[in-house]
Amino acid sequence: MTTQQVTRPAAATKPVRWAADMVATMREGARLRLDYSEQSLWRADRVIEGLRREGTPSAAAAHVLRGLGAYAGEVIARRTGGEWWTSGGDHWIRTPDGRLWDPIDEARRCFTGDGSLRLLCRDATGPARR
Repeated sequence: MTTQQVTRPAAATKPVRWAADMVATMREGARLRLDYSEQSLWRADRVIEGLRREGTPSAAAAHVLRGLGAYAGEVIARRTGGEWWTSGGDHWIRTPDGRLWDPIDEARRCFTGDGSLRLLCRDATGPARR
């Protein structure tokens, strides 16, 4: 009896690793539990808001923003069955309904005070608006 291994698209390699690294970093460094639930995105938004309030330079926050954005993308992918897509070094989530989401850019927008990973996930997992 053989087991067929299901692999994810190659586009998922980097963002999945970034998300897993962020989960480990938050658990070990900040004692913050990220469990790939929609509710955990509240915590991710608060981490980003804390960086902004502390006046962290955007260059210094870039690694964390990329990791938390990838984490949000993984939450969306797991919740919807979506897939990572990549082009020109950018990564997006394509949900089964054909919509594209850019959680890494949303994390950057959250850092500027104009975005929310939690709300992005809510929109991505809800019904498509026409």
